[in-house]
Amino acid sequence: MGWDGSGTVVGRGDCCKIFNIGDPVFFTGDLRKNGSNAQYVALNEIMVGPKPKNLTFEEAAAMPLTAVTAYESLFDRLKLSKNDAGKSLLIINSSGGVGAVASQLANNLGLKIIGTASRKETETYSLEHGCHFVLNHTKDLLPQLEEKGFKEVDFIMVNYDPYPYWDTMMKAIKPQGKICLIVDSSGLVDLKPMKDKSVTLVSEMMLTRIKYETEDMFRHHEILQEVSKMLDSGILKTTVTKILSPINADNLKEAHKLLESKRMIGKIVLSGF
Repeated sequence: MGWDGSGTVVGRGDCCKIFNIGDPVFFTGDLRKNGSNAQYVALNEIMVGPKPKNLTFEEAAAMPLTAVTAYESLFDRLKLSKNDAGKSLLIINSSGGVGAVASQLANNLGLKIIGTASRKETETYSLEHGCHFVLNHTKDLLPQLEEKGFKEVDFIMVNYDPYPYWDTMMKAIKPQGKICLIVDSSGLVDLKPMKDKSVTLVSEMMLTRIKYETEDMFRHHEILQEVSKMLDSGILKTTVTKILSPINADNLKEAHKLLESKRMIGKIVLSGF
């Protein structure tokens, strides 16, 4: 909350080479520093990308953090490609910011995407953002998968605490399948079922490349560039569903209240001063 955003470059350091003053941009923010609930933010330029031309600043602001997370999860962690067209991907919690981007990206690859939601409006939102089927994650997922024609799935992406779904995932994943976690587990889980199926378990943290200054840390900027192109071409659409203005204490409280209700769909954006 309060990390990614969109705006105009008003200053740059002497070593900056990518952007110029006046450029419209969007950014993921740096989780180690103060976020974008402020009028100005200073960032390493590799955490910044060109704002999609076809989007408003508000529409663009909703996308960077969730889009980079989804992009890295699918392409860098699960190693998905066009060669996986026709395979199945189960996205647990498909109506949130990351899930709604991941379903669009996977749909573009030709995968069969099964989302999960718990309300009619979140089910509709998931279907509008690339899911082919949506299961109710408040009920047993296994019989629902079978009802949709999936005895097992090739890939699973978990955008929620994996602990309550662990045993289900161990049964649902195909032998030699892959699972990606983006949220910490609230409890200990049994890894033994994974060995029998030779399941690959990977995890995703959007800031890993930046935090540890990995050799490929510039890829963070390259992903933002690619996401910007996808948004302009229509491969991706923004996930913003609510805009509050201006950015002040009252609207920040309101935004947090909406998030804490756990009934929010898509992304909230705050705009203007």
